[in-house]
Amino acid sequence: MDTSFIHIGFFDILDILLFAYILYKIYMMIKGSLAINIFIGIAFIYVLWMAVRAFKMQLLSSLLGQIMGVGMIALVVVFQQEIRRFLLIIGSKYFSINLRSKVFNRFKRQKKSKPILNIPSILVALKDLSAKKTGALIVIANKMSLDNYSHIGDQLNATISSRLIEGIFSKESPLHDGAIIIHENKIVSARCILPISDKVDLPPHFGTRHRAALGMSEYTDSIIIVVSEENGAISYASEGKLYYDVTIDQIKEVLEQQYFFE
Repeated sequence: MDTSFIHIGFFDILDILLFAYILYKIYMMIKGSLAINIFIGIAFIYVLWMAVRAFKMQLLSSLLGQIMGVGMIALVVVFQQEIRRFLLIIGSKYFSINLRSKVFNRFKRQKKSKPILNIPSILVALKDLSAKKTGALIVIANKMSLDNYSHIGDQLNATISSRLIEGIFSKESPLHDGAIIIHENKIVSARCILPISDKVDLPPHFGTRHRAALGMSEYTDSIIIVVSEENGAISYASEGKLYYDVTIDQIKEVLEQQYFFE
């Protein structure tokens, strides 16, 4: 006589782990934003719907099923920014690498090449900007294209130099408002507008530049460096996290992990 009523196989365990991982990534993505309350509410309704279905409560099951059906459409509307961010992260993280080059390098056993960046000039500019308490916002592109953001600003396509960066962010400069975008070791544009993070749990001393840096890191794989106009503190944002008041040596270490210095 078989008394067992639950049969758990390998794919059942895999299903549970994948489901839990996806929920965790979604939670981490919207954590601290207004969307988290909506997410919790929808999750509660879904769990309740599954429970009433398990107990075969037909009326409640039918009602909650219709709510969930309409709710899926509402989800796309309410979470359109989060869905777009999720797809951008997946696309940049897993599909931005050239497959042909990856296979070729594997057979040749070559190390993965890193883009060249004039790190010393950037560090000198950051040091001077911090000492003068001049606000700055610098976006350094990685694999993802930033054309949607660079085309909004003024096109420069200039060679990186500390004097040029300091001149751009000088308060007398017409280009100081906004961000500069660096791509392929060139300052491609200045006075660029970046997306603002909608997280509500940020410290009150974070200004517009810090929120813009965090927002840009949520949508792209770039590294964004901020110099505070209030106290000269240097910060950087990467992968949806902002690291406040770091040293020049920490910035150097972060950049050298992603780029070859020129």
